[in-house]
Formats: sequence, structure tokens, C-alpha cells
Amino acid sequence: MMLACVQTDIHLGNVSTNLQTVHASIDSAAANGADLVVFPECMLTGYGFDTREEAMIHAKSLEDCIFSELRDHLAEKNIFVTIGFLELDHSGESGAPRLFNASALLGPEGIIGHYRKVHLPHLGVDRFVDRGDIPYAVLPAGDAKIGLAICYDCSFPEPMRVLALQGADIIALGTNWPIAASRTAEIVPSARSMENHLFFVAANRVGTERGFRFCGLSSICGPDGVVLAQSKDDQETILYAEVNLAHARNKRIERTPGAHVIDRFADRCPSFYRGLDQNR
Repeated sequence: MMLACVQTDIHLGNVSTNLQTVHASIDSAAANGADLVVFPECMLTGYGFDTREEAMIHAKSLEDCIFSELRDHLAEKNIFVTIGFLELDHSGESGAPRLFNASALLGPEGIIGHYRKVHLPHLGVDRFVDRGDIPYAVLPAGDAKIGLAICYDCSFPEPMRVLALQGADIIALGTNWPIAASRTAEIVPSARSMENHLFFVAANRVGTERGFRFCGLSSICGPDGVVLAQSKDDQETILYAEVNLAHARNKRIERTPGAHVIDRFADRCPSFYRGLDQNR
């Protein structure tokens, strides 16, 4: 399977321009044989909104025609994507519109599933969105099993392990890491892929927005934390890596046959982890 990781600038509140970038990136990735393309957090809408009201103007529901246009393009290219956006939702019990920082997995048949960001930093639009209410889940993309996560989520090992235990081959992380989060971009993707022995795609954005400059440093990491492709800067690029999903599914690692063998899942001792569900 060929993975593609899009590192690009995003235009705040300019959905049509961002959508043009998405379609152009899909064309480029498809021409290079990609099966799955991972886009940054808030790819369609931008991130640095100063109020909830401002963000709501640009948010999109899952029924928006943008997603049917993407479906048609993906059907033409026979490809899957994960893409970040601000989701407008009217299904809440109060009747008031809700706003989520969301990521969707789409393929030739349309929206396969989506996720709403749970871990919210005091930064950008995350100061104003509603906390995600969809449990972490693994979604199918052809033969692959995809776990969705967004930016700050990856700073917590627990949700990444939940996705791994559910059988994720690949965690697709869309993110908007500013310069101050450069160490996260450099360290965490490799650590999470190693901990869970799976593929980890971290698609960060570049450019500036409302006083923040974004660091790029996107990456594709493989089981045992091996870096398969990595951006060294904050320039626009698409990273590629051809992967064998069987490597993520075999958690038993023989580093020295018969002498040094570990199993990322079988060696766990959950009975000793009971404190994880306790408040500090």
C-alpha cells in the first residue's frame, strides 16, 4: 500500500481555495500511486479563528456538497483520503448548533466515517469548539484499517493504544503544529508507531495564520518507530512511503531469534494499569 502525507499551507476561512489544494494534491498523489492520502487538521477551513462565531461561518456539515465532490474525485482516482475540517452539527439534544474539530475518512463510495477531536489545547479554534463525542474507532479503507486522530490527541498514549488494540494498521493524524510544538513533531510520531508497532502518518501544515507560524516536519513512521519519510522543514511537499500492512499486524518481534523476542500486545499487563482511569 502506498501512503501519501500532504504538507501544505491552508488559507483561513477560504474553503474554495483550500478545496482546490485538496483536489490538486489528490491528483498528484494518485499519479504517484498513492492508495491513502492524509491531509492536515482543519484542511478545508483553517484553524486560527478568534471566536466561535467566526468559525461557525466556515464550518461544514457532513451533508455539504464538498464531500460529494470529493467522493466523485476519489472514485475517479480509486483512492482514499483523511481530511480535517470544522464540522457543523445540528443533531444535539438542545437543538443548538454544535461545532467540532473533525477528521473524515473518505473513499470512492463517500464518507466511511469520521472523528471529532477529544483533546483540546488552549490554541486557535480549539478554544471554542465542542469536545468530541465519538469514541475512538478503526475504519476500513480497502484492505487497510485506519485509526483517526487529530493533533493534540497524539500527545496522549492512551487513545493511540486504543486504536492499536482495535486493530489499526495505520493511524492518520492531521495536525496544525506551530513552531513551539516542533519537538512534538520530531519525537511523538516515531514514539507512537514504536509503542504500538503500526504505521503512523502525521500530516502537518505550513505557513502562518493569526500570528502563528506552523513548523511542517510531517512524517510517515513504521513499526518500531522507523522513519520511512520525513520533512525536514516547513516547505510544501507530499511525502510517500510504500508499506506492507502485515508488518503492523504482527506484534511479535524477534530481534534476535530465540534470544530477544517481544510482543507489543501479549506482553502487556493490564491488571497493573488500573490507575489510568483515576482523576489526578
